[in-house]
Amino acid sequence: MNRDNNIYTVLFACAMVIVVGSILAYLASALSGKIKENERFEKQQNILYAMGVNENEDEGSVNFVPTDVVEQEFTTYITKQLVIEGDKITENDEAYLIDLKKELDKLKNGATPKLPVYVGDKDGETFYIVPMYGKGLWDAIWGFMALDKNMIVQGVYFDHKAETPGLGANIKQRYFMDDFTGESILNGDNYTGIKVIKGNNDPVNNIKDDNEVDALAGATITGNGVSAMISKTVTLYKDYFESIRTQ
Repeated sequence: MNRDNNIYTVLFACAMVIVVGSILAYLASALSGKIKENERFEKQQNILYAMGVNENEDEGSVNFVPTDVVEQEFTTYITKQLVIEGDKITENDEAYLIDLKKELDKLKNGATPKLPVYVGDKDGETFYIVPMYGKGLWDAIWGFMALDKNMIVQGVYFDHKAETPGLGANIKQRYFMDDFTGESILNGDNYTGIKVIKGNNDPVNNIKDDNEVDALAGATITGNGVSAMISKTVTLYKDYFESIRTQ
């Protein structure tokens, strides 16, 4: 066959698509178990990080519990996993595997979502960790927030899918996440959440009763997304939070 012929080019391209597609399909199938395992480990690492179980060594590092021990650490520190479904609360040892995005999508159709809560214990203190999901500038943002019984934030972890490097992507940097520790999601008895404020009068975040943290430079929309994500989460979990406070 004449290799300069258009038919040859088309046939060759089709053959390559079939071969490469078959290889990718095989790899996806062969590695599916490992991919799911890594996703499970990552969720456990993020939850533990929010409650302060990590391997940070200095003020700037973000180091997770290693994957080879994370399941053991997760079992050690997370004493109970709950699922809130309307007025019903049940225990579920795999609540951390719930896809929060899919559950929140149920709200659009008027259905009741399943909301996971992870109850942890560290140094004799009880932590209530909730997952969060929202929208940044370009795509999804998500995270976990750990609270004590007084609704004071004990730690957070944020991540994103496609925020701008050096700007919105910095929501997962230590200096931003640490600002939330010590803040309250309450203003009096009102569940207000925590806002990321541009031009905040407390840039070093010494004031912990203003429900605000300082915004990231050049990332106003991402910061607004974080504020909205926290507000939405607080609204969804408000009844559960209130039950904790009145125990």
